[in-house]
Amino acid sequence: METVFQLFKNGGVVMFPLLGLSIFSLAMILERSLFWLKLTRKQGKVLKKGLNLYEEAPEMADIMLKRNQHLPIARIFLAALSLKRPTPEKFRLALESAAQAEIPLLKRFSNSFDIITSVSPLLGLLGTVLGLITSLASLRIGEIESSQATGVTGGISEALTSTAAGLVIAIVTLFFASTFRGLYLQQIALIQEFSSQLELLHLDKYEQKGEIDNAITR
Repeated sequence: METVFQLFKNGGVVMFPLLGLSIFSLAMILERSLFWLKLTRKQGKVLKKGLNLYEEAPEMADIMLKRNQHLPIARIFLAALSLKRPTPEKFRLALESAAQAEIPLLKRFSNSFDIITSVSPLLGLLGTVLGLITSLASLRIGEIESSQATGVTGGISEALTSTAAGLVIAIVTLFFASTFRGLYLQQIALIQEFSSQLELLHLDKYEQKGEIDNAITR
């Protein structure tokens, strides 16, 4: 604990904003990790079951999806299934608009992650520059003694603490941000795949109903 406090003290004033960025980054990483963990654990089963039920019993599919409205794909499917006798074009547009509405939730904090990965190293560099200015300001040209030189090198070593802290925060944040971005891209691909399957099922039902209606009118 004493070592951590000493490192924080050595880093100078920029360690305070770096501490704030690290806490903010940790909170976002925790929220996104829990979000994607819950999503990936339940979504696969819900998607397959939903498609099977829609093919055999559309009413049961609607009930099952309403029970899982915490999942983005369930809300997307419900937006289309809630339409009354939609044409294939309307059905597709409903799926696409609902999918677009879910994108901000899936990409949540992406801009904040980018800001932290960009700002943290710069703040660390600023702390190092301020530390070097302070160390060199106490050194008088032409009156360099061994004790003064030792103090300057020690000050330089301490000043580099902020740079190291900024880089650590940026690297950790970038790692998780890249992981979440990969999960987002997988999710978009999954939504497109299962939405296309649902469209095909709806198209089959629509065509079958049209054939029946034509047969009755004859």
